[in-house]
Amino acid sequence: MAQKLWEKNIQVNAEIDRFTVGRDREMDLYLAKYDVLGSMAHITMLESIGLLRADELDILLKELRKIYESAEQGHFAIEEGIEDVHSQVELMLTRRLGDVGKKIHSGRSRNDQVLVDLKLYTRARLKEIAEAVEDLFHVLIAQSNRYKNVLMPGYTHLQIAMPSSFGLWFGAYAESLVDDMMFLQAAYKTCNRNPLGSAAGYGSSFPLNREMTTRLLGFDSMNYNVVYAQMGRGKMERNVLFALASVAGTLSKMAFDACMFSCQNFGFVKLPDECTTGSSIMPHKKNPDVFELTRAKCNKIQSMPQQVMMIANNLPSGYFRDLQIIKEIFLPAFDELKDCLQMATYIMDKIKINEHILDDDKYLYMFSVEEVNRLAADGMPFRDAYKKVGLDIEAGKFTHNKEVHHTHEGSIRNLCNDRIEALMKQTMEGFHFERVEKAEKALLDR
Repeated sequence: MAQKLWEKNIQVNAEIDRFTVGRDREMDLYLAKYDVLGSMAHITMLESIGLLRADELDILLKELRKIYESAEQGHFAIEEGIEDVHSQVELMLTRRLGDVGKKIHSGRSRNDQVLVDLKLYTRARLKEIAEAVEDLFHVLIAQSNRYKNVLMPGYTHLQIAMPSSFGLWFGAYAESLVDDMMFLQAAYKTCNRNPLGSAAGYGSSFPLNREMTTRLLGFDSMNYNVVYAQMGRGKMERNVLFALASVAGTLSKMAFDACMFSCQNFGFVKLPDECTTGSSIMPHKKNPDVFELTRAKCNKIQSMPQQVMMIANNLPSGYFRDLQIIKEIFLPAFDELKDCLQMATYIMDKIKINEHILDDDKYLYMFSVEEVNRLAADGMPFRDAYKKVGLDIEAGKFTHNKEVHHTHEGSIRNLCNDRIEALMKQTMEGFHFERVEKAEKALLDR
């Protein structure tokens, strides 16, 4: 068994080691290249305060770049008996460079290494999620504009209620994604603060230059208070998962609508054939499996903030090993949500719309409010108009021309999609992803 960074002369029992390490080695593969980035910034700062020589920094950066490339290409592995990604990186440097590899940990704890790794990982994955959300948004806006004049029934209590349109239906989910994007941006901004230099949560006696590592890693600012930097673990993951859950909530509801509207009892939409599956016994079946799985996966994602909350909720300040378990919930969540977003984008782009729903007179009564409003506009008191139309319906005498004249902002004939697009554009620009990309490129090119 390989020795741990923290071991002295006594090795840990193998079963205790298995239990305490848990799935950390597996989870740490998500963090490998970000651990390298954090180390590159840290040692650059160490050289500036005299804890590394310039020639030592040069050879360390060169080797770290190789490890980064290996991680980016999926070749990085944590060896059997090595506890975590931090130990593996330090071991690789020490093998190649000797004692100079042992110097990279000065002024650091694995606590602030994990914190910075998680934050670098999270902001990168949030960028991917934001871009995937934006892709779906543009598909929904395009479909909203394309089908803006196609009417469909609107429902309350799953009862036919009032006229809606496919313009409204697609556009509603597009605007929902704008709100989700605002939540993602808030999560990104709270994540994009530098904990490096907080060490085990109480700082260091070395004269660390935390402003420098903040700048090198492209963070907006640092987590100033070193105790709070450590307290932020668990809180950051919970808040980010709430943002992911907001997106997942939109997807889940949209998937439910699409499944329901595609069934024969509705017949409003037809899903792409390649996104449905058949039955082993019923040859006519086309089951909406992709959207059913999307719904289930997104509902699972919506439970994740509560899982993290229950792990971290009763912990006082300072580090506790409980926090390790949060990785198992948090790190894979991005891939699962991104997968759902890509599936939803594909389906909503290829979905086919029934443009003749209202040919069926069973939807006639959804125009009852239109008739009440017409009578009221002609001078009849609203309550009298409401009663007259109600009595006509009961007597089987209600008729209407199946036209609508909604003109106010956000209604059937005035979707305001241009304003919704402008709001999404403004929100995306507010992330300032380009600042991070520039900083990381500069660090890797040093």
